[in-house]
Order: sequence, then structure tokens, then C-alpha cells
Amino acid sequence: MINKQIQMFGSPVAPVWALLWLVVFAINANSTELKEFQFKHHNNEEMYDVILQIREKCPSITSLYRLSEDSVEGRPLLVVVFSIHPNYHKPLDPEFKYIANMHGNEVLGRELLLKLADYICEEYKAGNEEIVKLITKTRIHLMPSMNPDGWQRSTDDGGSNYLIGRDNAEGVDLNRNFPDLDRIVFDNEAYYKDINNHLMQMVDHLAQPVQPETKAVMQMIMSIPFVASANLHGGDLVANYPYDASRYGNVQGEYATSPDDETFKWLALSYANYHADMANPNRMPCRGGDKNFGKEGGITNGAKWYSVRGGMQDFNYLSSNDFEITLELGCDKYTKESELEKEWNRNKNALINLIWQSHIGIKGIIKDAVTLKPLVNAFIKVVNVTNGQLSPILHDVTSVQDGDYYRLLTDGDYHVTASMDGYLSSTKLVTVENKYHNEAKIMNFTLQPIILPSNYSKKRKRFAYSNSNNANKLQMF
Repeated sequence: MINKQIQMFGSPVAPVWALLWLVVFAINANSTELKEFQFKHHNNEEMYDVILQIREKCPSITSLYRLSEDSVEGRPLLVVVFSIHPNYHKPLDPEFKYIANMHGNEVLGRELLLKLADYICEEYKAGNEEIVKLITKTRIHLMPSMNPDGWQRSTDDGGSNYLIGRDNAEGVDLNRNFPDLDRIVFDNEAYYKDINNHLMQMVDHLAQPVQPETKAVMQMIMSIPFVASANLHGGDLVANYPYDASRYGNVQGEYATSPDDETFKWLALSYANYHADMANPNRMPCRGGDKNFGKEGGITNGAKWYSVRGGMQDFNYLSSNDFEITLELGCDKYTKESELEKEWNRNKNALINLIWQSHIGIKGIIKDAVTLKPLVNAFIKVVNVTNGQLSPILHDVTSVQDGDYYRLLTDGDYHVTASMDGYLSSTKLVTVENKYHNEAKIMNFTLQPIILPSNYSKKRKRFAYSNSNNANKLQMF
């Protein structure tokens, strides 16, 4: 029964008791009347139960998978997927993810994602046109808790301490535990400007051992071609975007601009402007002396706020094609249970709107002009030529397993070049006009192979960093 309930991610070796635990919940979900969602602090067992019940209520548009590693204390890390093709990637349908409860004592995101899953399921069944359209065009991954062990520690302590439960069971802050790819890209800016993406192959050392929760999410990022995502935190009210790390050490107030600064500001504003008051300039800051982010539109560059090394946000951007932002959802870390329904209503529209942003810009399929077979790991390079000003965006994305690519862009004119070793490059001009909750403009490429003499050999100057190659790098951890 459990194999029908949970699609296993990779081949994890899980504790027997953890598997039995999930079997019990699967049986309960099948043998009892499906429950109406309650606004409460769901404990870890109840969280799994909610996920399994949603799977039972909406089997045609959901799937479940378990990440390749459990938490330190053996709790499964589960993800629920929504799509009309929930079990596989479909070319030209972007993949989006939300991950919450990375810091175990920051609990609002965990409950919001459980409610979001319930909402999508119920609204799809009710024929809500907006939700039906979203599910038809997008594959959505919701992971309510990355740190269930920390949640348990925080809850057992009463949920009132600013630090207890923040870390995982080994005492490690998971949002400082990813490989520091910012260090690599900042060095590359000075020496190897053409290597600006998929940087896992350049990792030569780690600042600390990678925790199982971190490794599991890294494997997830490397294996699924996410286009956009957000991780949900608490402690302030602001949408934070890359870079999270300072270029010049821990310099207070330094704005660390990424090549996609305009696009990241678009994504952050797409949440802040649809939240009840994140972008309200008249709201009060969380604490005396804190910055009033409402006066800045409810958004901030991460490093300008404070520098973070080894964070999940920048890791997504620099290791894969994924554009991730960080959402601080409120002043309290452990939100009162009585406030949960109000917070859902304050965040609902923003949560839905941000998913739609995986459709901005352009997308398409890259093929071999002779065989018409899809080309995997082809590069998409972009130059902004709006108003006649040439401004290269020095961050390439790559095509994925079916030759499909997704390039998030704000409104404007762009030269877009598809390239791959052994092929002639192809450049096209495109005008991007992002219409409200519509799909990205389709721009396909067919690349002409270069015919070389049979005795010709060429040493490749660059290795094409792909998600599959990056996944192999995980074996070193």
C-alpha cells in the first residue's frame, strides 16, 4: 500500500520504523473518513496525515515522494506534487517549489503549505478556473517541513525561544549548510566570467559536513528542473532576493547585485504586492530599530540586509536553473495558533501569484536540426537590448532532459542565443511582454551540427555543467 501512497525519490534506505509509521498513516487515510482541514499547529504525525489525506482526496492531480535522506532523527522528508501530470516532467510545463520550516522554530510557512495543498485540491475539485489553469500549466512541489526535528524541539520547549529548534538535531543551521557557491561565482567574475551557472562541479572544499536534510534537498534540486521557487521563513516581513552573500566579506549594508537583479526584484514584488501588507509603507517594523521594509516595497536584497554564506536561496540559483527567493512571513517565529487562519488569508493570493511567475519570460525546445532530437545541456545566453542599450545578463540557463528550457525575464527586448559544443549557435530577437497569469512566450531553436573531418579532434575548453552531472557531485558528500 505504501508504494501506492509514496513515490520514492531515488533509493533511500530508511529506518524500518519510519516506513511502518507512514504505512500506519496510509492505512488511516484510507480507512477513516477524510477530515476537513483545521487551522492548528499540526505535529509531525498530523502533518504526514494531512499530506496523505490530500493525496486521497485528489489522486488524479497529486503524487507524493520522499527525499533521498531522512532527518537526523529519522523523520521522512515528504513532498506533495500538484499537476495534471503529477508523476513526471512534461516539456514546456515549468516546475515550481515551496519549501518551509527550514528553521524548525519558524512554523507559519509549514502550516501555510499544508493549507495551500488543501486549497489547491479543493478548488480544483470545485472547478475554480484559476486553479485549474495553474495546475494544467505548472507542476508544483510543496514541502511543508525541511526540519521536522527542529520543529519538535521548538514545540517541546513551548515555541517561545528565538533559537531553540532553529537548527536541526545536530545543532546545524541548515540555511548555512549548503556549499558556498557565492564564493565561486564572485571569483569567477574576476577570472572566468563565462562560467556563471551550474557551479557544483567547481566545489573543491566544504566549510562543514553536509547534513542529511541539506543533502536531500540538494539531490532534489539537482534532479528536478525547477524554474522558480521560494523558501518560507519567519522573524520579519519581507521578500528577500539574491545575492544573499556579500562580495567583499561581511560588509554591512552592501547590495550584492546578481546578473538577474531585475528579474529577482520582479519575483519579490510579485509576492510582496499580493500580500495583505508586506509592501505597505505605513506599517510598523517588527521591532524597534528594525528596518521598515514596507517603505522599500516589502523587498530587500539579501546581502544588503545581512550577509549569509551557504544559504539555500543562492545555492538554487548558482547550482541549477532555479530562481529562488526567501520569504520572511511575519514578525513572530512561532505564530500563535489563533492567528493561523488570518495569516492564510493574508498570504493566499501572494502564494498563488508567485507560482505563476514561473511562466514569465520565454521558454522553448532546442533540437538538432538534422535529427530533430532534443539537445540536453544546451546553453541559453541573453543580452538585454531594450531601448538600444546592450546589457548582457551574465547568467546562462541550460536545456533539460527533453531539450526544453525556461528563461525568466522581465518585460523588454532581448537577443537570445542558443549554443552547444559541436553546433552552430543561433540568435533570435524577442520582445517579452509578461501578461497576467499567462504562459511564457515560446521560442524554439534548431541548431545545425558542425560537420568535422573524421580525423579532427578538439579538446573541449569547458565542461557543460548539467543537473545530472551536478547530481554525481553529491557522491562526495
